Amino acid sequence: MYHPTTRLLTVLELLQSHGSLSGAELARRLEVSTRTIRHYLTLLQDLGIPVEATRGPHGGYRLRPGYKLPPLLFTPDEAVALTLGLLTARQAGLTIASPAVEGALAKVERVLPAAVQSQVRVIQETLVIDVSTPYIPPASDTLLVLSEAAQRRVRVRVRYHDWQGKASEREIEPYGLVYHGGRWFAVGHCCMRAAQRVFRLDRIERAELAEGSFSRPAGVDLLGAVLHGLATTPGRWQIEVLLHTSLIEARRHIAPNMATLEETTQGVLLRCAVQHLAWFAHMLAGLPFSLVVRQPPELRAAMHELAAETLRRAATEEEGKVDETTPTTRPSETIEPVSAGD
Repeated sequence: MYHPTTRLLTVLELLQSHGSLSGAELARRLEVSTRTIRHYLTLLQDLGIPVEATRGPHGGYRLRPGYKLPPLLFTPDEAVALTLGLLTARQAGLTIASPAVEGALAKVERVLPAAVQSQVRVIQETLVIDVSTPYIPPASDTLLVLSEAAQRRVRVRVRYHDWQGKASEREIEPYGLVYHGGRWFAVGHCCMRAAQRVFRLDRIERAELAEGSFSRPAGVDLLGAVLHGLATTPGRWQIEVLLHTSLIEARRHIAPNMATLEETTQGVLLRCAVQHLAWFAHMLAGLPFSLVVRQPPELRAAMHELAAETLRRAATEEEGKVDETTPTTRPSETIEPVSAGD
């Protein structure tokens, strides 16, 4: 739990690092009321720290221009939070270059008191974080170029490979980046398609800043765009299944990046595209409600085959033996590849 003194120092750190913040933003970050924030600011002013209030639509609080404090030491809780964040980022592949994590950890540890250093080392030596990803991260240059373009609102010229492997040169207006399911995505306007698109960063062969600025549309949902892009990725088989349940219940069992769900008078209509029907048949078989396969008919055949295979397995287990000649379909061998974009 944070003490008032710790929160007071945190307000000072935020003002020093961000330049200007509103009272509401400070209250949100510290999880206190705006009245408490005004009290902290008054205390800082009483200590001789020049906190100023700015007016206008973008008004807030700031330190007097030119005023700087020496770096403050991390509290034990802050040191633990930084260490956990860096360790998780390294394990999840969130950083492009692992030496960056090692360097940051070393710098954090170097400025800590001896007692806190000991706590941080215990975490590093004993904690196991299993959030690894099998996917190769994108090139660091690609990530940096797209991040800069999204921040500056300028176009990027890329050489991109679509889901079929076809390469194209195009300009995009990136709204932002998303890390989801072990992969990096960019959401933005594709000038070639004249529409919003989702791009996988590992499919970008080359990226460079281009001429031309843009305005980011209000209310863009970056994660929602990625999830919808994954759910509507083209595939060999176009699936349409009617689920006899409510939309709320369907969403509890079907991930938003797997399929689109539409509520109808007959039930919930599931739509998606897949490469392997056997994998999708296993997924449908695990749902806790009845359903009707509308298309393709090959999916109904795959579900009949799965049911027959399950009965054969049950029969052999009752006899105390396994028929080695019985064909099996293992879901883990046919897991759908993650894909998004053109």
